[in-house]
Amino acid sequence: MVVKKIERSAAEWRARLGPERYHVCRERGTEPPFSGSYWDSHEPGVYRCGCCGAPLFASTAKFDSGTGWPSFTAPVAAGQVETERDTSLFMDRTEVHCAACGAHLGHLFPDGPAPTGLRYCINSAALELVRDGEEEPA
Repeated sequence: MVVKKIERSAAEWRARLGPERYHVCRERGTEPPFSGSYWDSHEPGVYRCGCCGAPLFASTAKFDSGTGWPSFTAPVAAGQVETERDTSLFMDRTEVHCAACGAHLGHLFPDGPAPTGLRYCINSAALELVRDGEEEPA
């Protein structure tokens, strides 16, 4: 799957996003656990990138990890998210970002449930849920 790349300046992103979303997605921030709008959401739908609207995760891949952040076993489709090594904060982790716009989403850990054994630990501020039956964004 080829993902169309979206590029904007920092000023353009800042104008489009609220302060929290800008900090999380464009400055690689993290919201406090148990504070985001989706950590305990059980509504069916597709979680899209909060910056560009690209589909990222299906609610059917969401599980309760007990961490306080939305967690998923896999992206909605191959190529929708990308990963890279993150050695900030004296840790060695795998960062997850939107393949379309590069937004920082969260981190990937190898301690998830079957079938993948992966845990995509994602900030609520990086997501926008389009509930089943709702109109898709243009």
